[in-house]
Amino acid sequence: MGRVGVPRANPTEPMTAMLATDLPVADPVLIFALAVLVFLVAPLAFQRYRLPGIVGVIVVGAAIGPNALGLLARDTTIVLLGEVGLLYLMFVAGLEIDVGEFTESVDRSVVFGLLSFVIPQAVGTVAGVLVLGLTIPAASLFASIFASHTLLAYPVANRLGIVGDEAMTVTIGGTIVTDTLALLVLAVVAASTQGVLDGLFWTRLGIGLVLFFLGVWTLVPHVGRWFFRTHTDESYFEFLFVLAVVFVCAFLAELAGVEPIVGAFLAGLALNRLIPESGTLMNRIEFVGNALFIPFFLLSIGMLVDVRAIAAGPRTLLITVVLVASVLATKFAAAWVTGRLYGYSPEQVSGMFGLSLGQAAAALAIVLVGFELGIDGFDGDMVNAVVLMILAASLISPAVVERAGKRILLETPHEDEVASPQRILLPFSAESEHWEALCDLALVIRNPRSDEPLRALTVVEPGEDARSRVARAEATLARTVAYVAGAEVPVDTGTRLNYNVASGVVNAGIENRITTVVIGWDGARSRRQQAHGNVIDQVLERTTQLVVVSRIREPLTTASRVVLVLPPGIDHNAGFAEAIHTVKLLASRTGLGIRAVVVGDDVPRCRRAVEGVAPTVETDSDAVRDWKALLALIRDEVSRRDLVVLLSARRGTRGWHPELETLPKSVSTLHGGDFLVVYPASAERADDRQFLRLR
Repeated sequence: MGRVGVPRANPTEPMTAMLATDLPVADPVLIFALAVLVFLVAPLAFQRYRLPGIVGVIVVGAAIGPNALGLLARDTTIVLLGEVGLLYLMFVAGLEIDVGEFTESVDRSVVFGLLSFVIPQAVGTVAGVLVLGLTIPAASLFASIFASHTLLAYPVANRLGIVGDEAMTVTIGGTIVTDTLALLVLAVVAASTQGVLDGLFWTRLGIGLVLFFLGVWTLVPHVGRWFFRTHTDESYFEFLFVLAVVFVCAFLAELAGVEPIVGAFLAGLALNRLIPESGTLMNRIEFVGNALFIPFFLLSIGMLVDVRAIAAGPRTLLITVVLVASVLATKFAAAWVTGRLYGYSPEQVSGMFGLSLGQAAAALAIVLVGFELGIDGFDGDMVNAVVLMILAASLISPAVVERAGKRILLETPHEDEVASPQRILLPFSAESEHWEALCDLALVIRNPRSDEPLRALTVVEPGEDARSRVARAEATLARTVAYVAGAEVPVDTGTRLNYNVASGVVNAGIENRITTVVIGWDGARSRRQQAHGNVIDQVLERTTQLVVVSRIREPLTTASRVVLVLPPGIDHNAGFAEAIHTVKLLASRTGLGIRAVVVGDDVPRCRRAVEGVAPTVETDSDAVRDWKALLALIRDEVSRRDLVVLLSARRGTRGWHPELETLPKSVSTLHGGDFLVVYPASAERADDRQFLRLR
C-alpha cells in the first residue's frame, strides 16, 4: 500500500525546488512544522533565562512574522487557529475556577470587574479628549480598548498552582464583567455611528444577552450530565463533546451581541463541576490546550507586532505611550482598590494586576471595528499603537504574575508542609466490573501535589483455576494502569495468592504504609450480618486506616449534591477531620454542595466541626431525631441523583452505634443510587492539623 500524503502540484518537481520557496512559507506542512518548533524551542530558551515561556512564543512570533523576517504570513489559517486558541484559553480559565470559591466571592469578582472597567474607561475617555483630541464617542471607544482584559498570563498562574487563590479567582471571574461591558461600549458606539441606536436596538441587545446567559447556564449542565452518564465507552467522545459545547456557546455569544470569548468562558463555568480537575478528561483538555491551541493564539498575537510602527510618526508613538501608561496605571489602581476593600496582601494585589493587565482579543476587536467604521481618530496609527500596547502588556503581564505567584506560594500554607504522605490502596477482585469508578474516586480524593503512586492490588485464592484467575486479575490491573495514565498519575500494581483475601489486603496495607483504602462493595452481607461483605468486614476489623467503601455506578460529576450523614458523637472520633476533609475534597472537585444530616446530636457543634475542616464547600446542615427518621428522610427527600455519604465508625470507636451495621444495606434499598461509606482512621494522627482550615 502506498503512502498517503499531501499531493504536490507537480510530482516530478525536484525536492530542492520545493524547499527553495519564496517567503512567506506557503507549504502547509512546513508552516505547521515551523509553528511546532516555535512552541517547543521558544519557551525552553526563555525559561533558561528565567523568563515566562509564553513570552518566548510571542517574541519569536513577532520575529518570524510579516513585520520582521517574513517567514510566516498571518493568513486566515493563523488567524483561525489563534481565535481557536483564545477561545480555548478562556474556556480553560472558566473550567479551572474553584466553583466553591467563585460562588463565595462572586460579589468580589463583580466589584473588581466593575473597578477594572470603570477606572480605565473614565481615565481613557478623559485622556482621549484632552491628549488625543478625540470626540467623546471616539474617546469612549478608545478607553474601552484597555478597559477589558485578556488572561494572557493565565498559563503562568496555572503552572504555579495559584489559580485557586481567592484573589486570582476574583480576577478571573472579573474578566466576564470587563469584557462584556467593554464590548457593549463597542456595540453602542458602533450603533450610534450607523444611526440605529434606538429602542429596538436596546431591546434586541437586552433580550439576547438574558437568553444567552440563562440558556447556557441552565442547558449546558443538563446536557453535559446526560452525556457523561450515558456515554462512557470511548473517552475521545467526551473530549469532542466538550469542544462542541465551547464553540457552540462562543457562536451563540456572537448572536447575542457579545464577543465569543464571553461564551467560551461561560461554557467553562457551566461544565466546571462535570469535569473533575484531577481526572483523565481534564488532563486531556489541558494537554491539548497547552501543547497546541493556546500557543497558536500567542503566536498569532506576536505576528501582529510591528516595531517599525514606532518610527512611522509621532502620533503613533503618542497614542502608544498614552495606551501603555493608562493600562498600567488604571489596572493597578483597580487591583489596589480591590485589595484594600477585601484585605488582600501586596503579593495578591500584584498578581491581580498582572493577570488583568493582558490585552488581546477585545482590544483588537474594538480598534479594528472602529477603524472599519471610520470613527474619528481610529486610523492606521491607532491600530499600530494598539498592537504595540498588546506587545508591551504581553511582555509585562506574565513577568508580573510569575513574580507575584512565587511570593503567593511562599505565604500560602500547603498540605505538603505538614502532612505525612498520602498512600492510597485500591483492592480489586479478579472479576471487578466497576474498577473505573474506583479509579475515578481515588483520583478525586488524591492529593494532586503528591508524588506517591496509586497502589492497585488483586488478591487471588489458590485453587485449580488459580492460574486463569491470576491472568484475569493481571488484565484488570493492566487496564487500570492504562486508564489512570490518562491523568498522568503513576500506578504500582501487585497480585497476591492468599487463602484469605482480607489478609492479602491488610498485609499490603502494612507493607506499603497505606493511609487510605478505597474498596468496592457489591451489597453482599457477611455471615454475621455486619455492614458489608465478609472481606470488607475483616479489612475494617484489622486495619486502622481511613477506609472508603464505594458503591459508585455513574460518574461522580453527574450527582446533584452530597448528602452527608453524621452519626451522634462522630465528631469526637480520632480520624474525623481526615474523613471530613476527604468528603469535602470530593465535593469541591466535583462542584457539589453538601447537605449534612446530623442524627440525634448537637447541630451547631457538628456544623462548626465540619466547617473547620478544609477545603471550603457550600454546606447546609439539618437534623433528624433518630435512625428511623433518617431512613424516612432518605426515602422521601433524597433523590437517586444525590450521592449519599455515610460517615460511619468501627466497632468500639467513638461514634459507633449498632444501627451502623445495617445502615448501608438499608440506604442501598431505599436510595437505589450511588453512595459511599467512610470509616475514619481509628488511630490518633500526629499531623491531624493538615486537614483543618488554616485561614
